[in-house]
Amino acid sequence: MRVPIIAGNWKMNNTISESLRLIDGIKKNKLNEEVEKVVAVPFTNLSEVKKVLEGTDIKLAAQNMHWENKGAYTGEVSPLMLKEIGVDYCIIGHSERRQYFNETDESVNKKIKSALKYNIKPILCVGETLEERENGEEETVVKEQVLKALEGVDKDDVKDMVIAYEPIWAIGTGKTASSDDANHMCGFIRKTVGEKYDKDTKLSIRIQYGGSVKPNTIKELMSKKEIDGALVGGASLVAEDFVKLVNF
Repeated sequence: MRVPIIAGNWKMNNTISESLRLIDGIKKNKLNEEVEKVVAVPFTNLSEVKKVLEGTDIKLAAQNMHWENKGAYTGEVSPLMLKEIGVDYCIIGHSERRQYFNETDESVNKKIKSALKYNIKPILCVGETLEERENGEEETVVKEQVLKALEGVDKDDVKDMVIAYEPIWAIGTGKTASSDDANHMCGFIRKTVGEKYDKDTKLSIRIQYGGSVKPNTIKELMSKKEIDGALVGGASLVAEDFVKLVNF
């Protein structure tokens, strides 16, 4: 049985004080214990947020990382730095990283291997553009992203990963893939994983949907067989909304 996972990606939002207020607002509510809860906060906030998450079952995620342990990589953060803070997850390959910061399938693969080496669970993001979908290329594009990201990754490690299907045209646009479309693509990703590895791995890996997920859409999305959770942007910045997502 796959445990549902709701992850909030705060992106480049919230100072430390704002982050602590948001976490405090979330903690005041009763949260579904059968759902895994994750908050992905900016690098500057990780240490302080980790402290206030103590005693809760909310997990901490970084939004990116470098694949090297250390070195002359000005402005980067290593997996060792994240591990010492106590980070549980790291978002890798988000479309905004690919679009604005020239992330490639190759760099995503390196980051995934490095994260797994240090027991940081990757949340791998994949998804097509509007043009690619309109051209009927969504499966081809997503399959290539998944296979290149997982190249050389052992199947036992893949079981601990999360894959987030995020159609680029639905991120921050207010547009949302229909629940059936999202379910189909999550199922296609699961099939791709199964073809690369085996049935057990296919059935174990959790696959989220991300793309303008809101409290009023989460229940329908989570009712679908292939969707194991959501990677949420804007709605995760409001405590009340994040609580509603977790308690779908």
